[in-house]
Amino acid sequence: MPAKGQHHRFRMSRVVRALAVTGTGAAVLAVPLLGATSASAATPAGEATVRTATGIGYPNNLDGWIRASLEVMRKNGIPGTYNGIHRNVMRESSGNPRAINLWDSNAAKGIPSKGLLQVIDPTFRAYHVPGTSYDIYDPVANITAACNYAAKRYGSIDNVSGAY
Repeated sequence: MPAKGQHHRFRMSRVVRALAVTGTGAAVLAVPLLGATSASAATPAGEATVRTATGIGYPNNLDGWIRASLEVMRKNGIPGTYNGIHRNVMRESSGNPRAINLWDSNAAKGIPSKGLLQVIDPTFRAYHVPGTSYDIYDPVANITAACNYAAKRYGSIDNVSGAY
């Protein structure tokens, strides 16, 4: 590995250790995935076009991702409100779509929580909503799958006020 890459890795691990030792005051320490690429818009054969925020005409930011997700949720009968989603996103990832939790019990099992609403891969696959990306880091797909899960388990994302 080039010296520059080693320095970056050392510096990042030092930052993560410092945050873990001093505490962040947040329920989840969200660290962006290193070397991650942008969300994929590929769909399996025969599936409708992937619904991303910009693909439906919303801005590519937290407000747009939530509004795009709410549109997909309405079409699929998934309950939830803007405020309920926003509150949970801010608690889980502070609005970082590349957030990943590398220290909790799920991470210890090899399935870290990922994305805006900190979903693990098996839950994302089980509650994925057709028409959204299969990339867990895609903000619209992550929000929509998490809200689908929360609806089945708690009645709505609005009823979630802690780690779920």
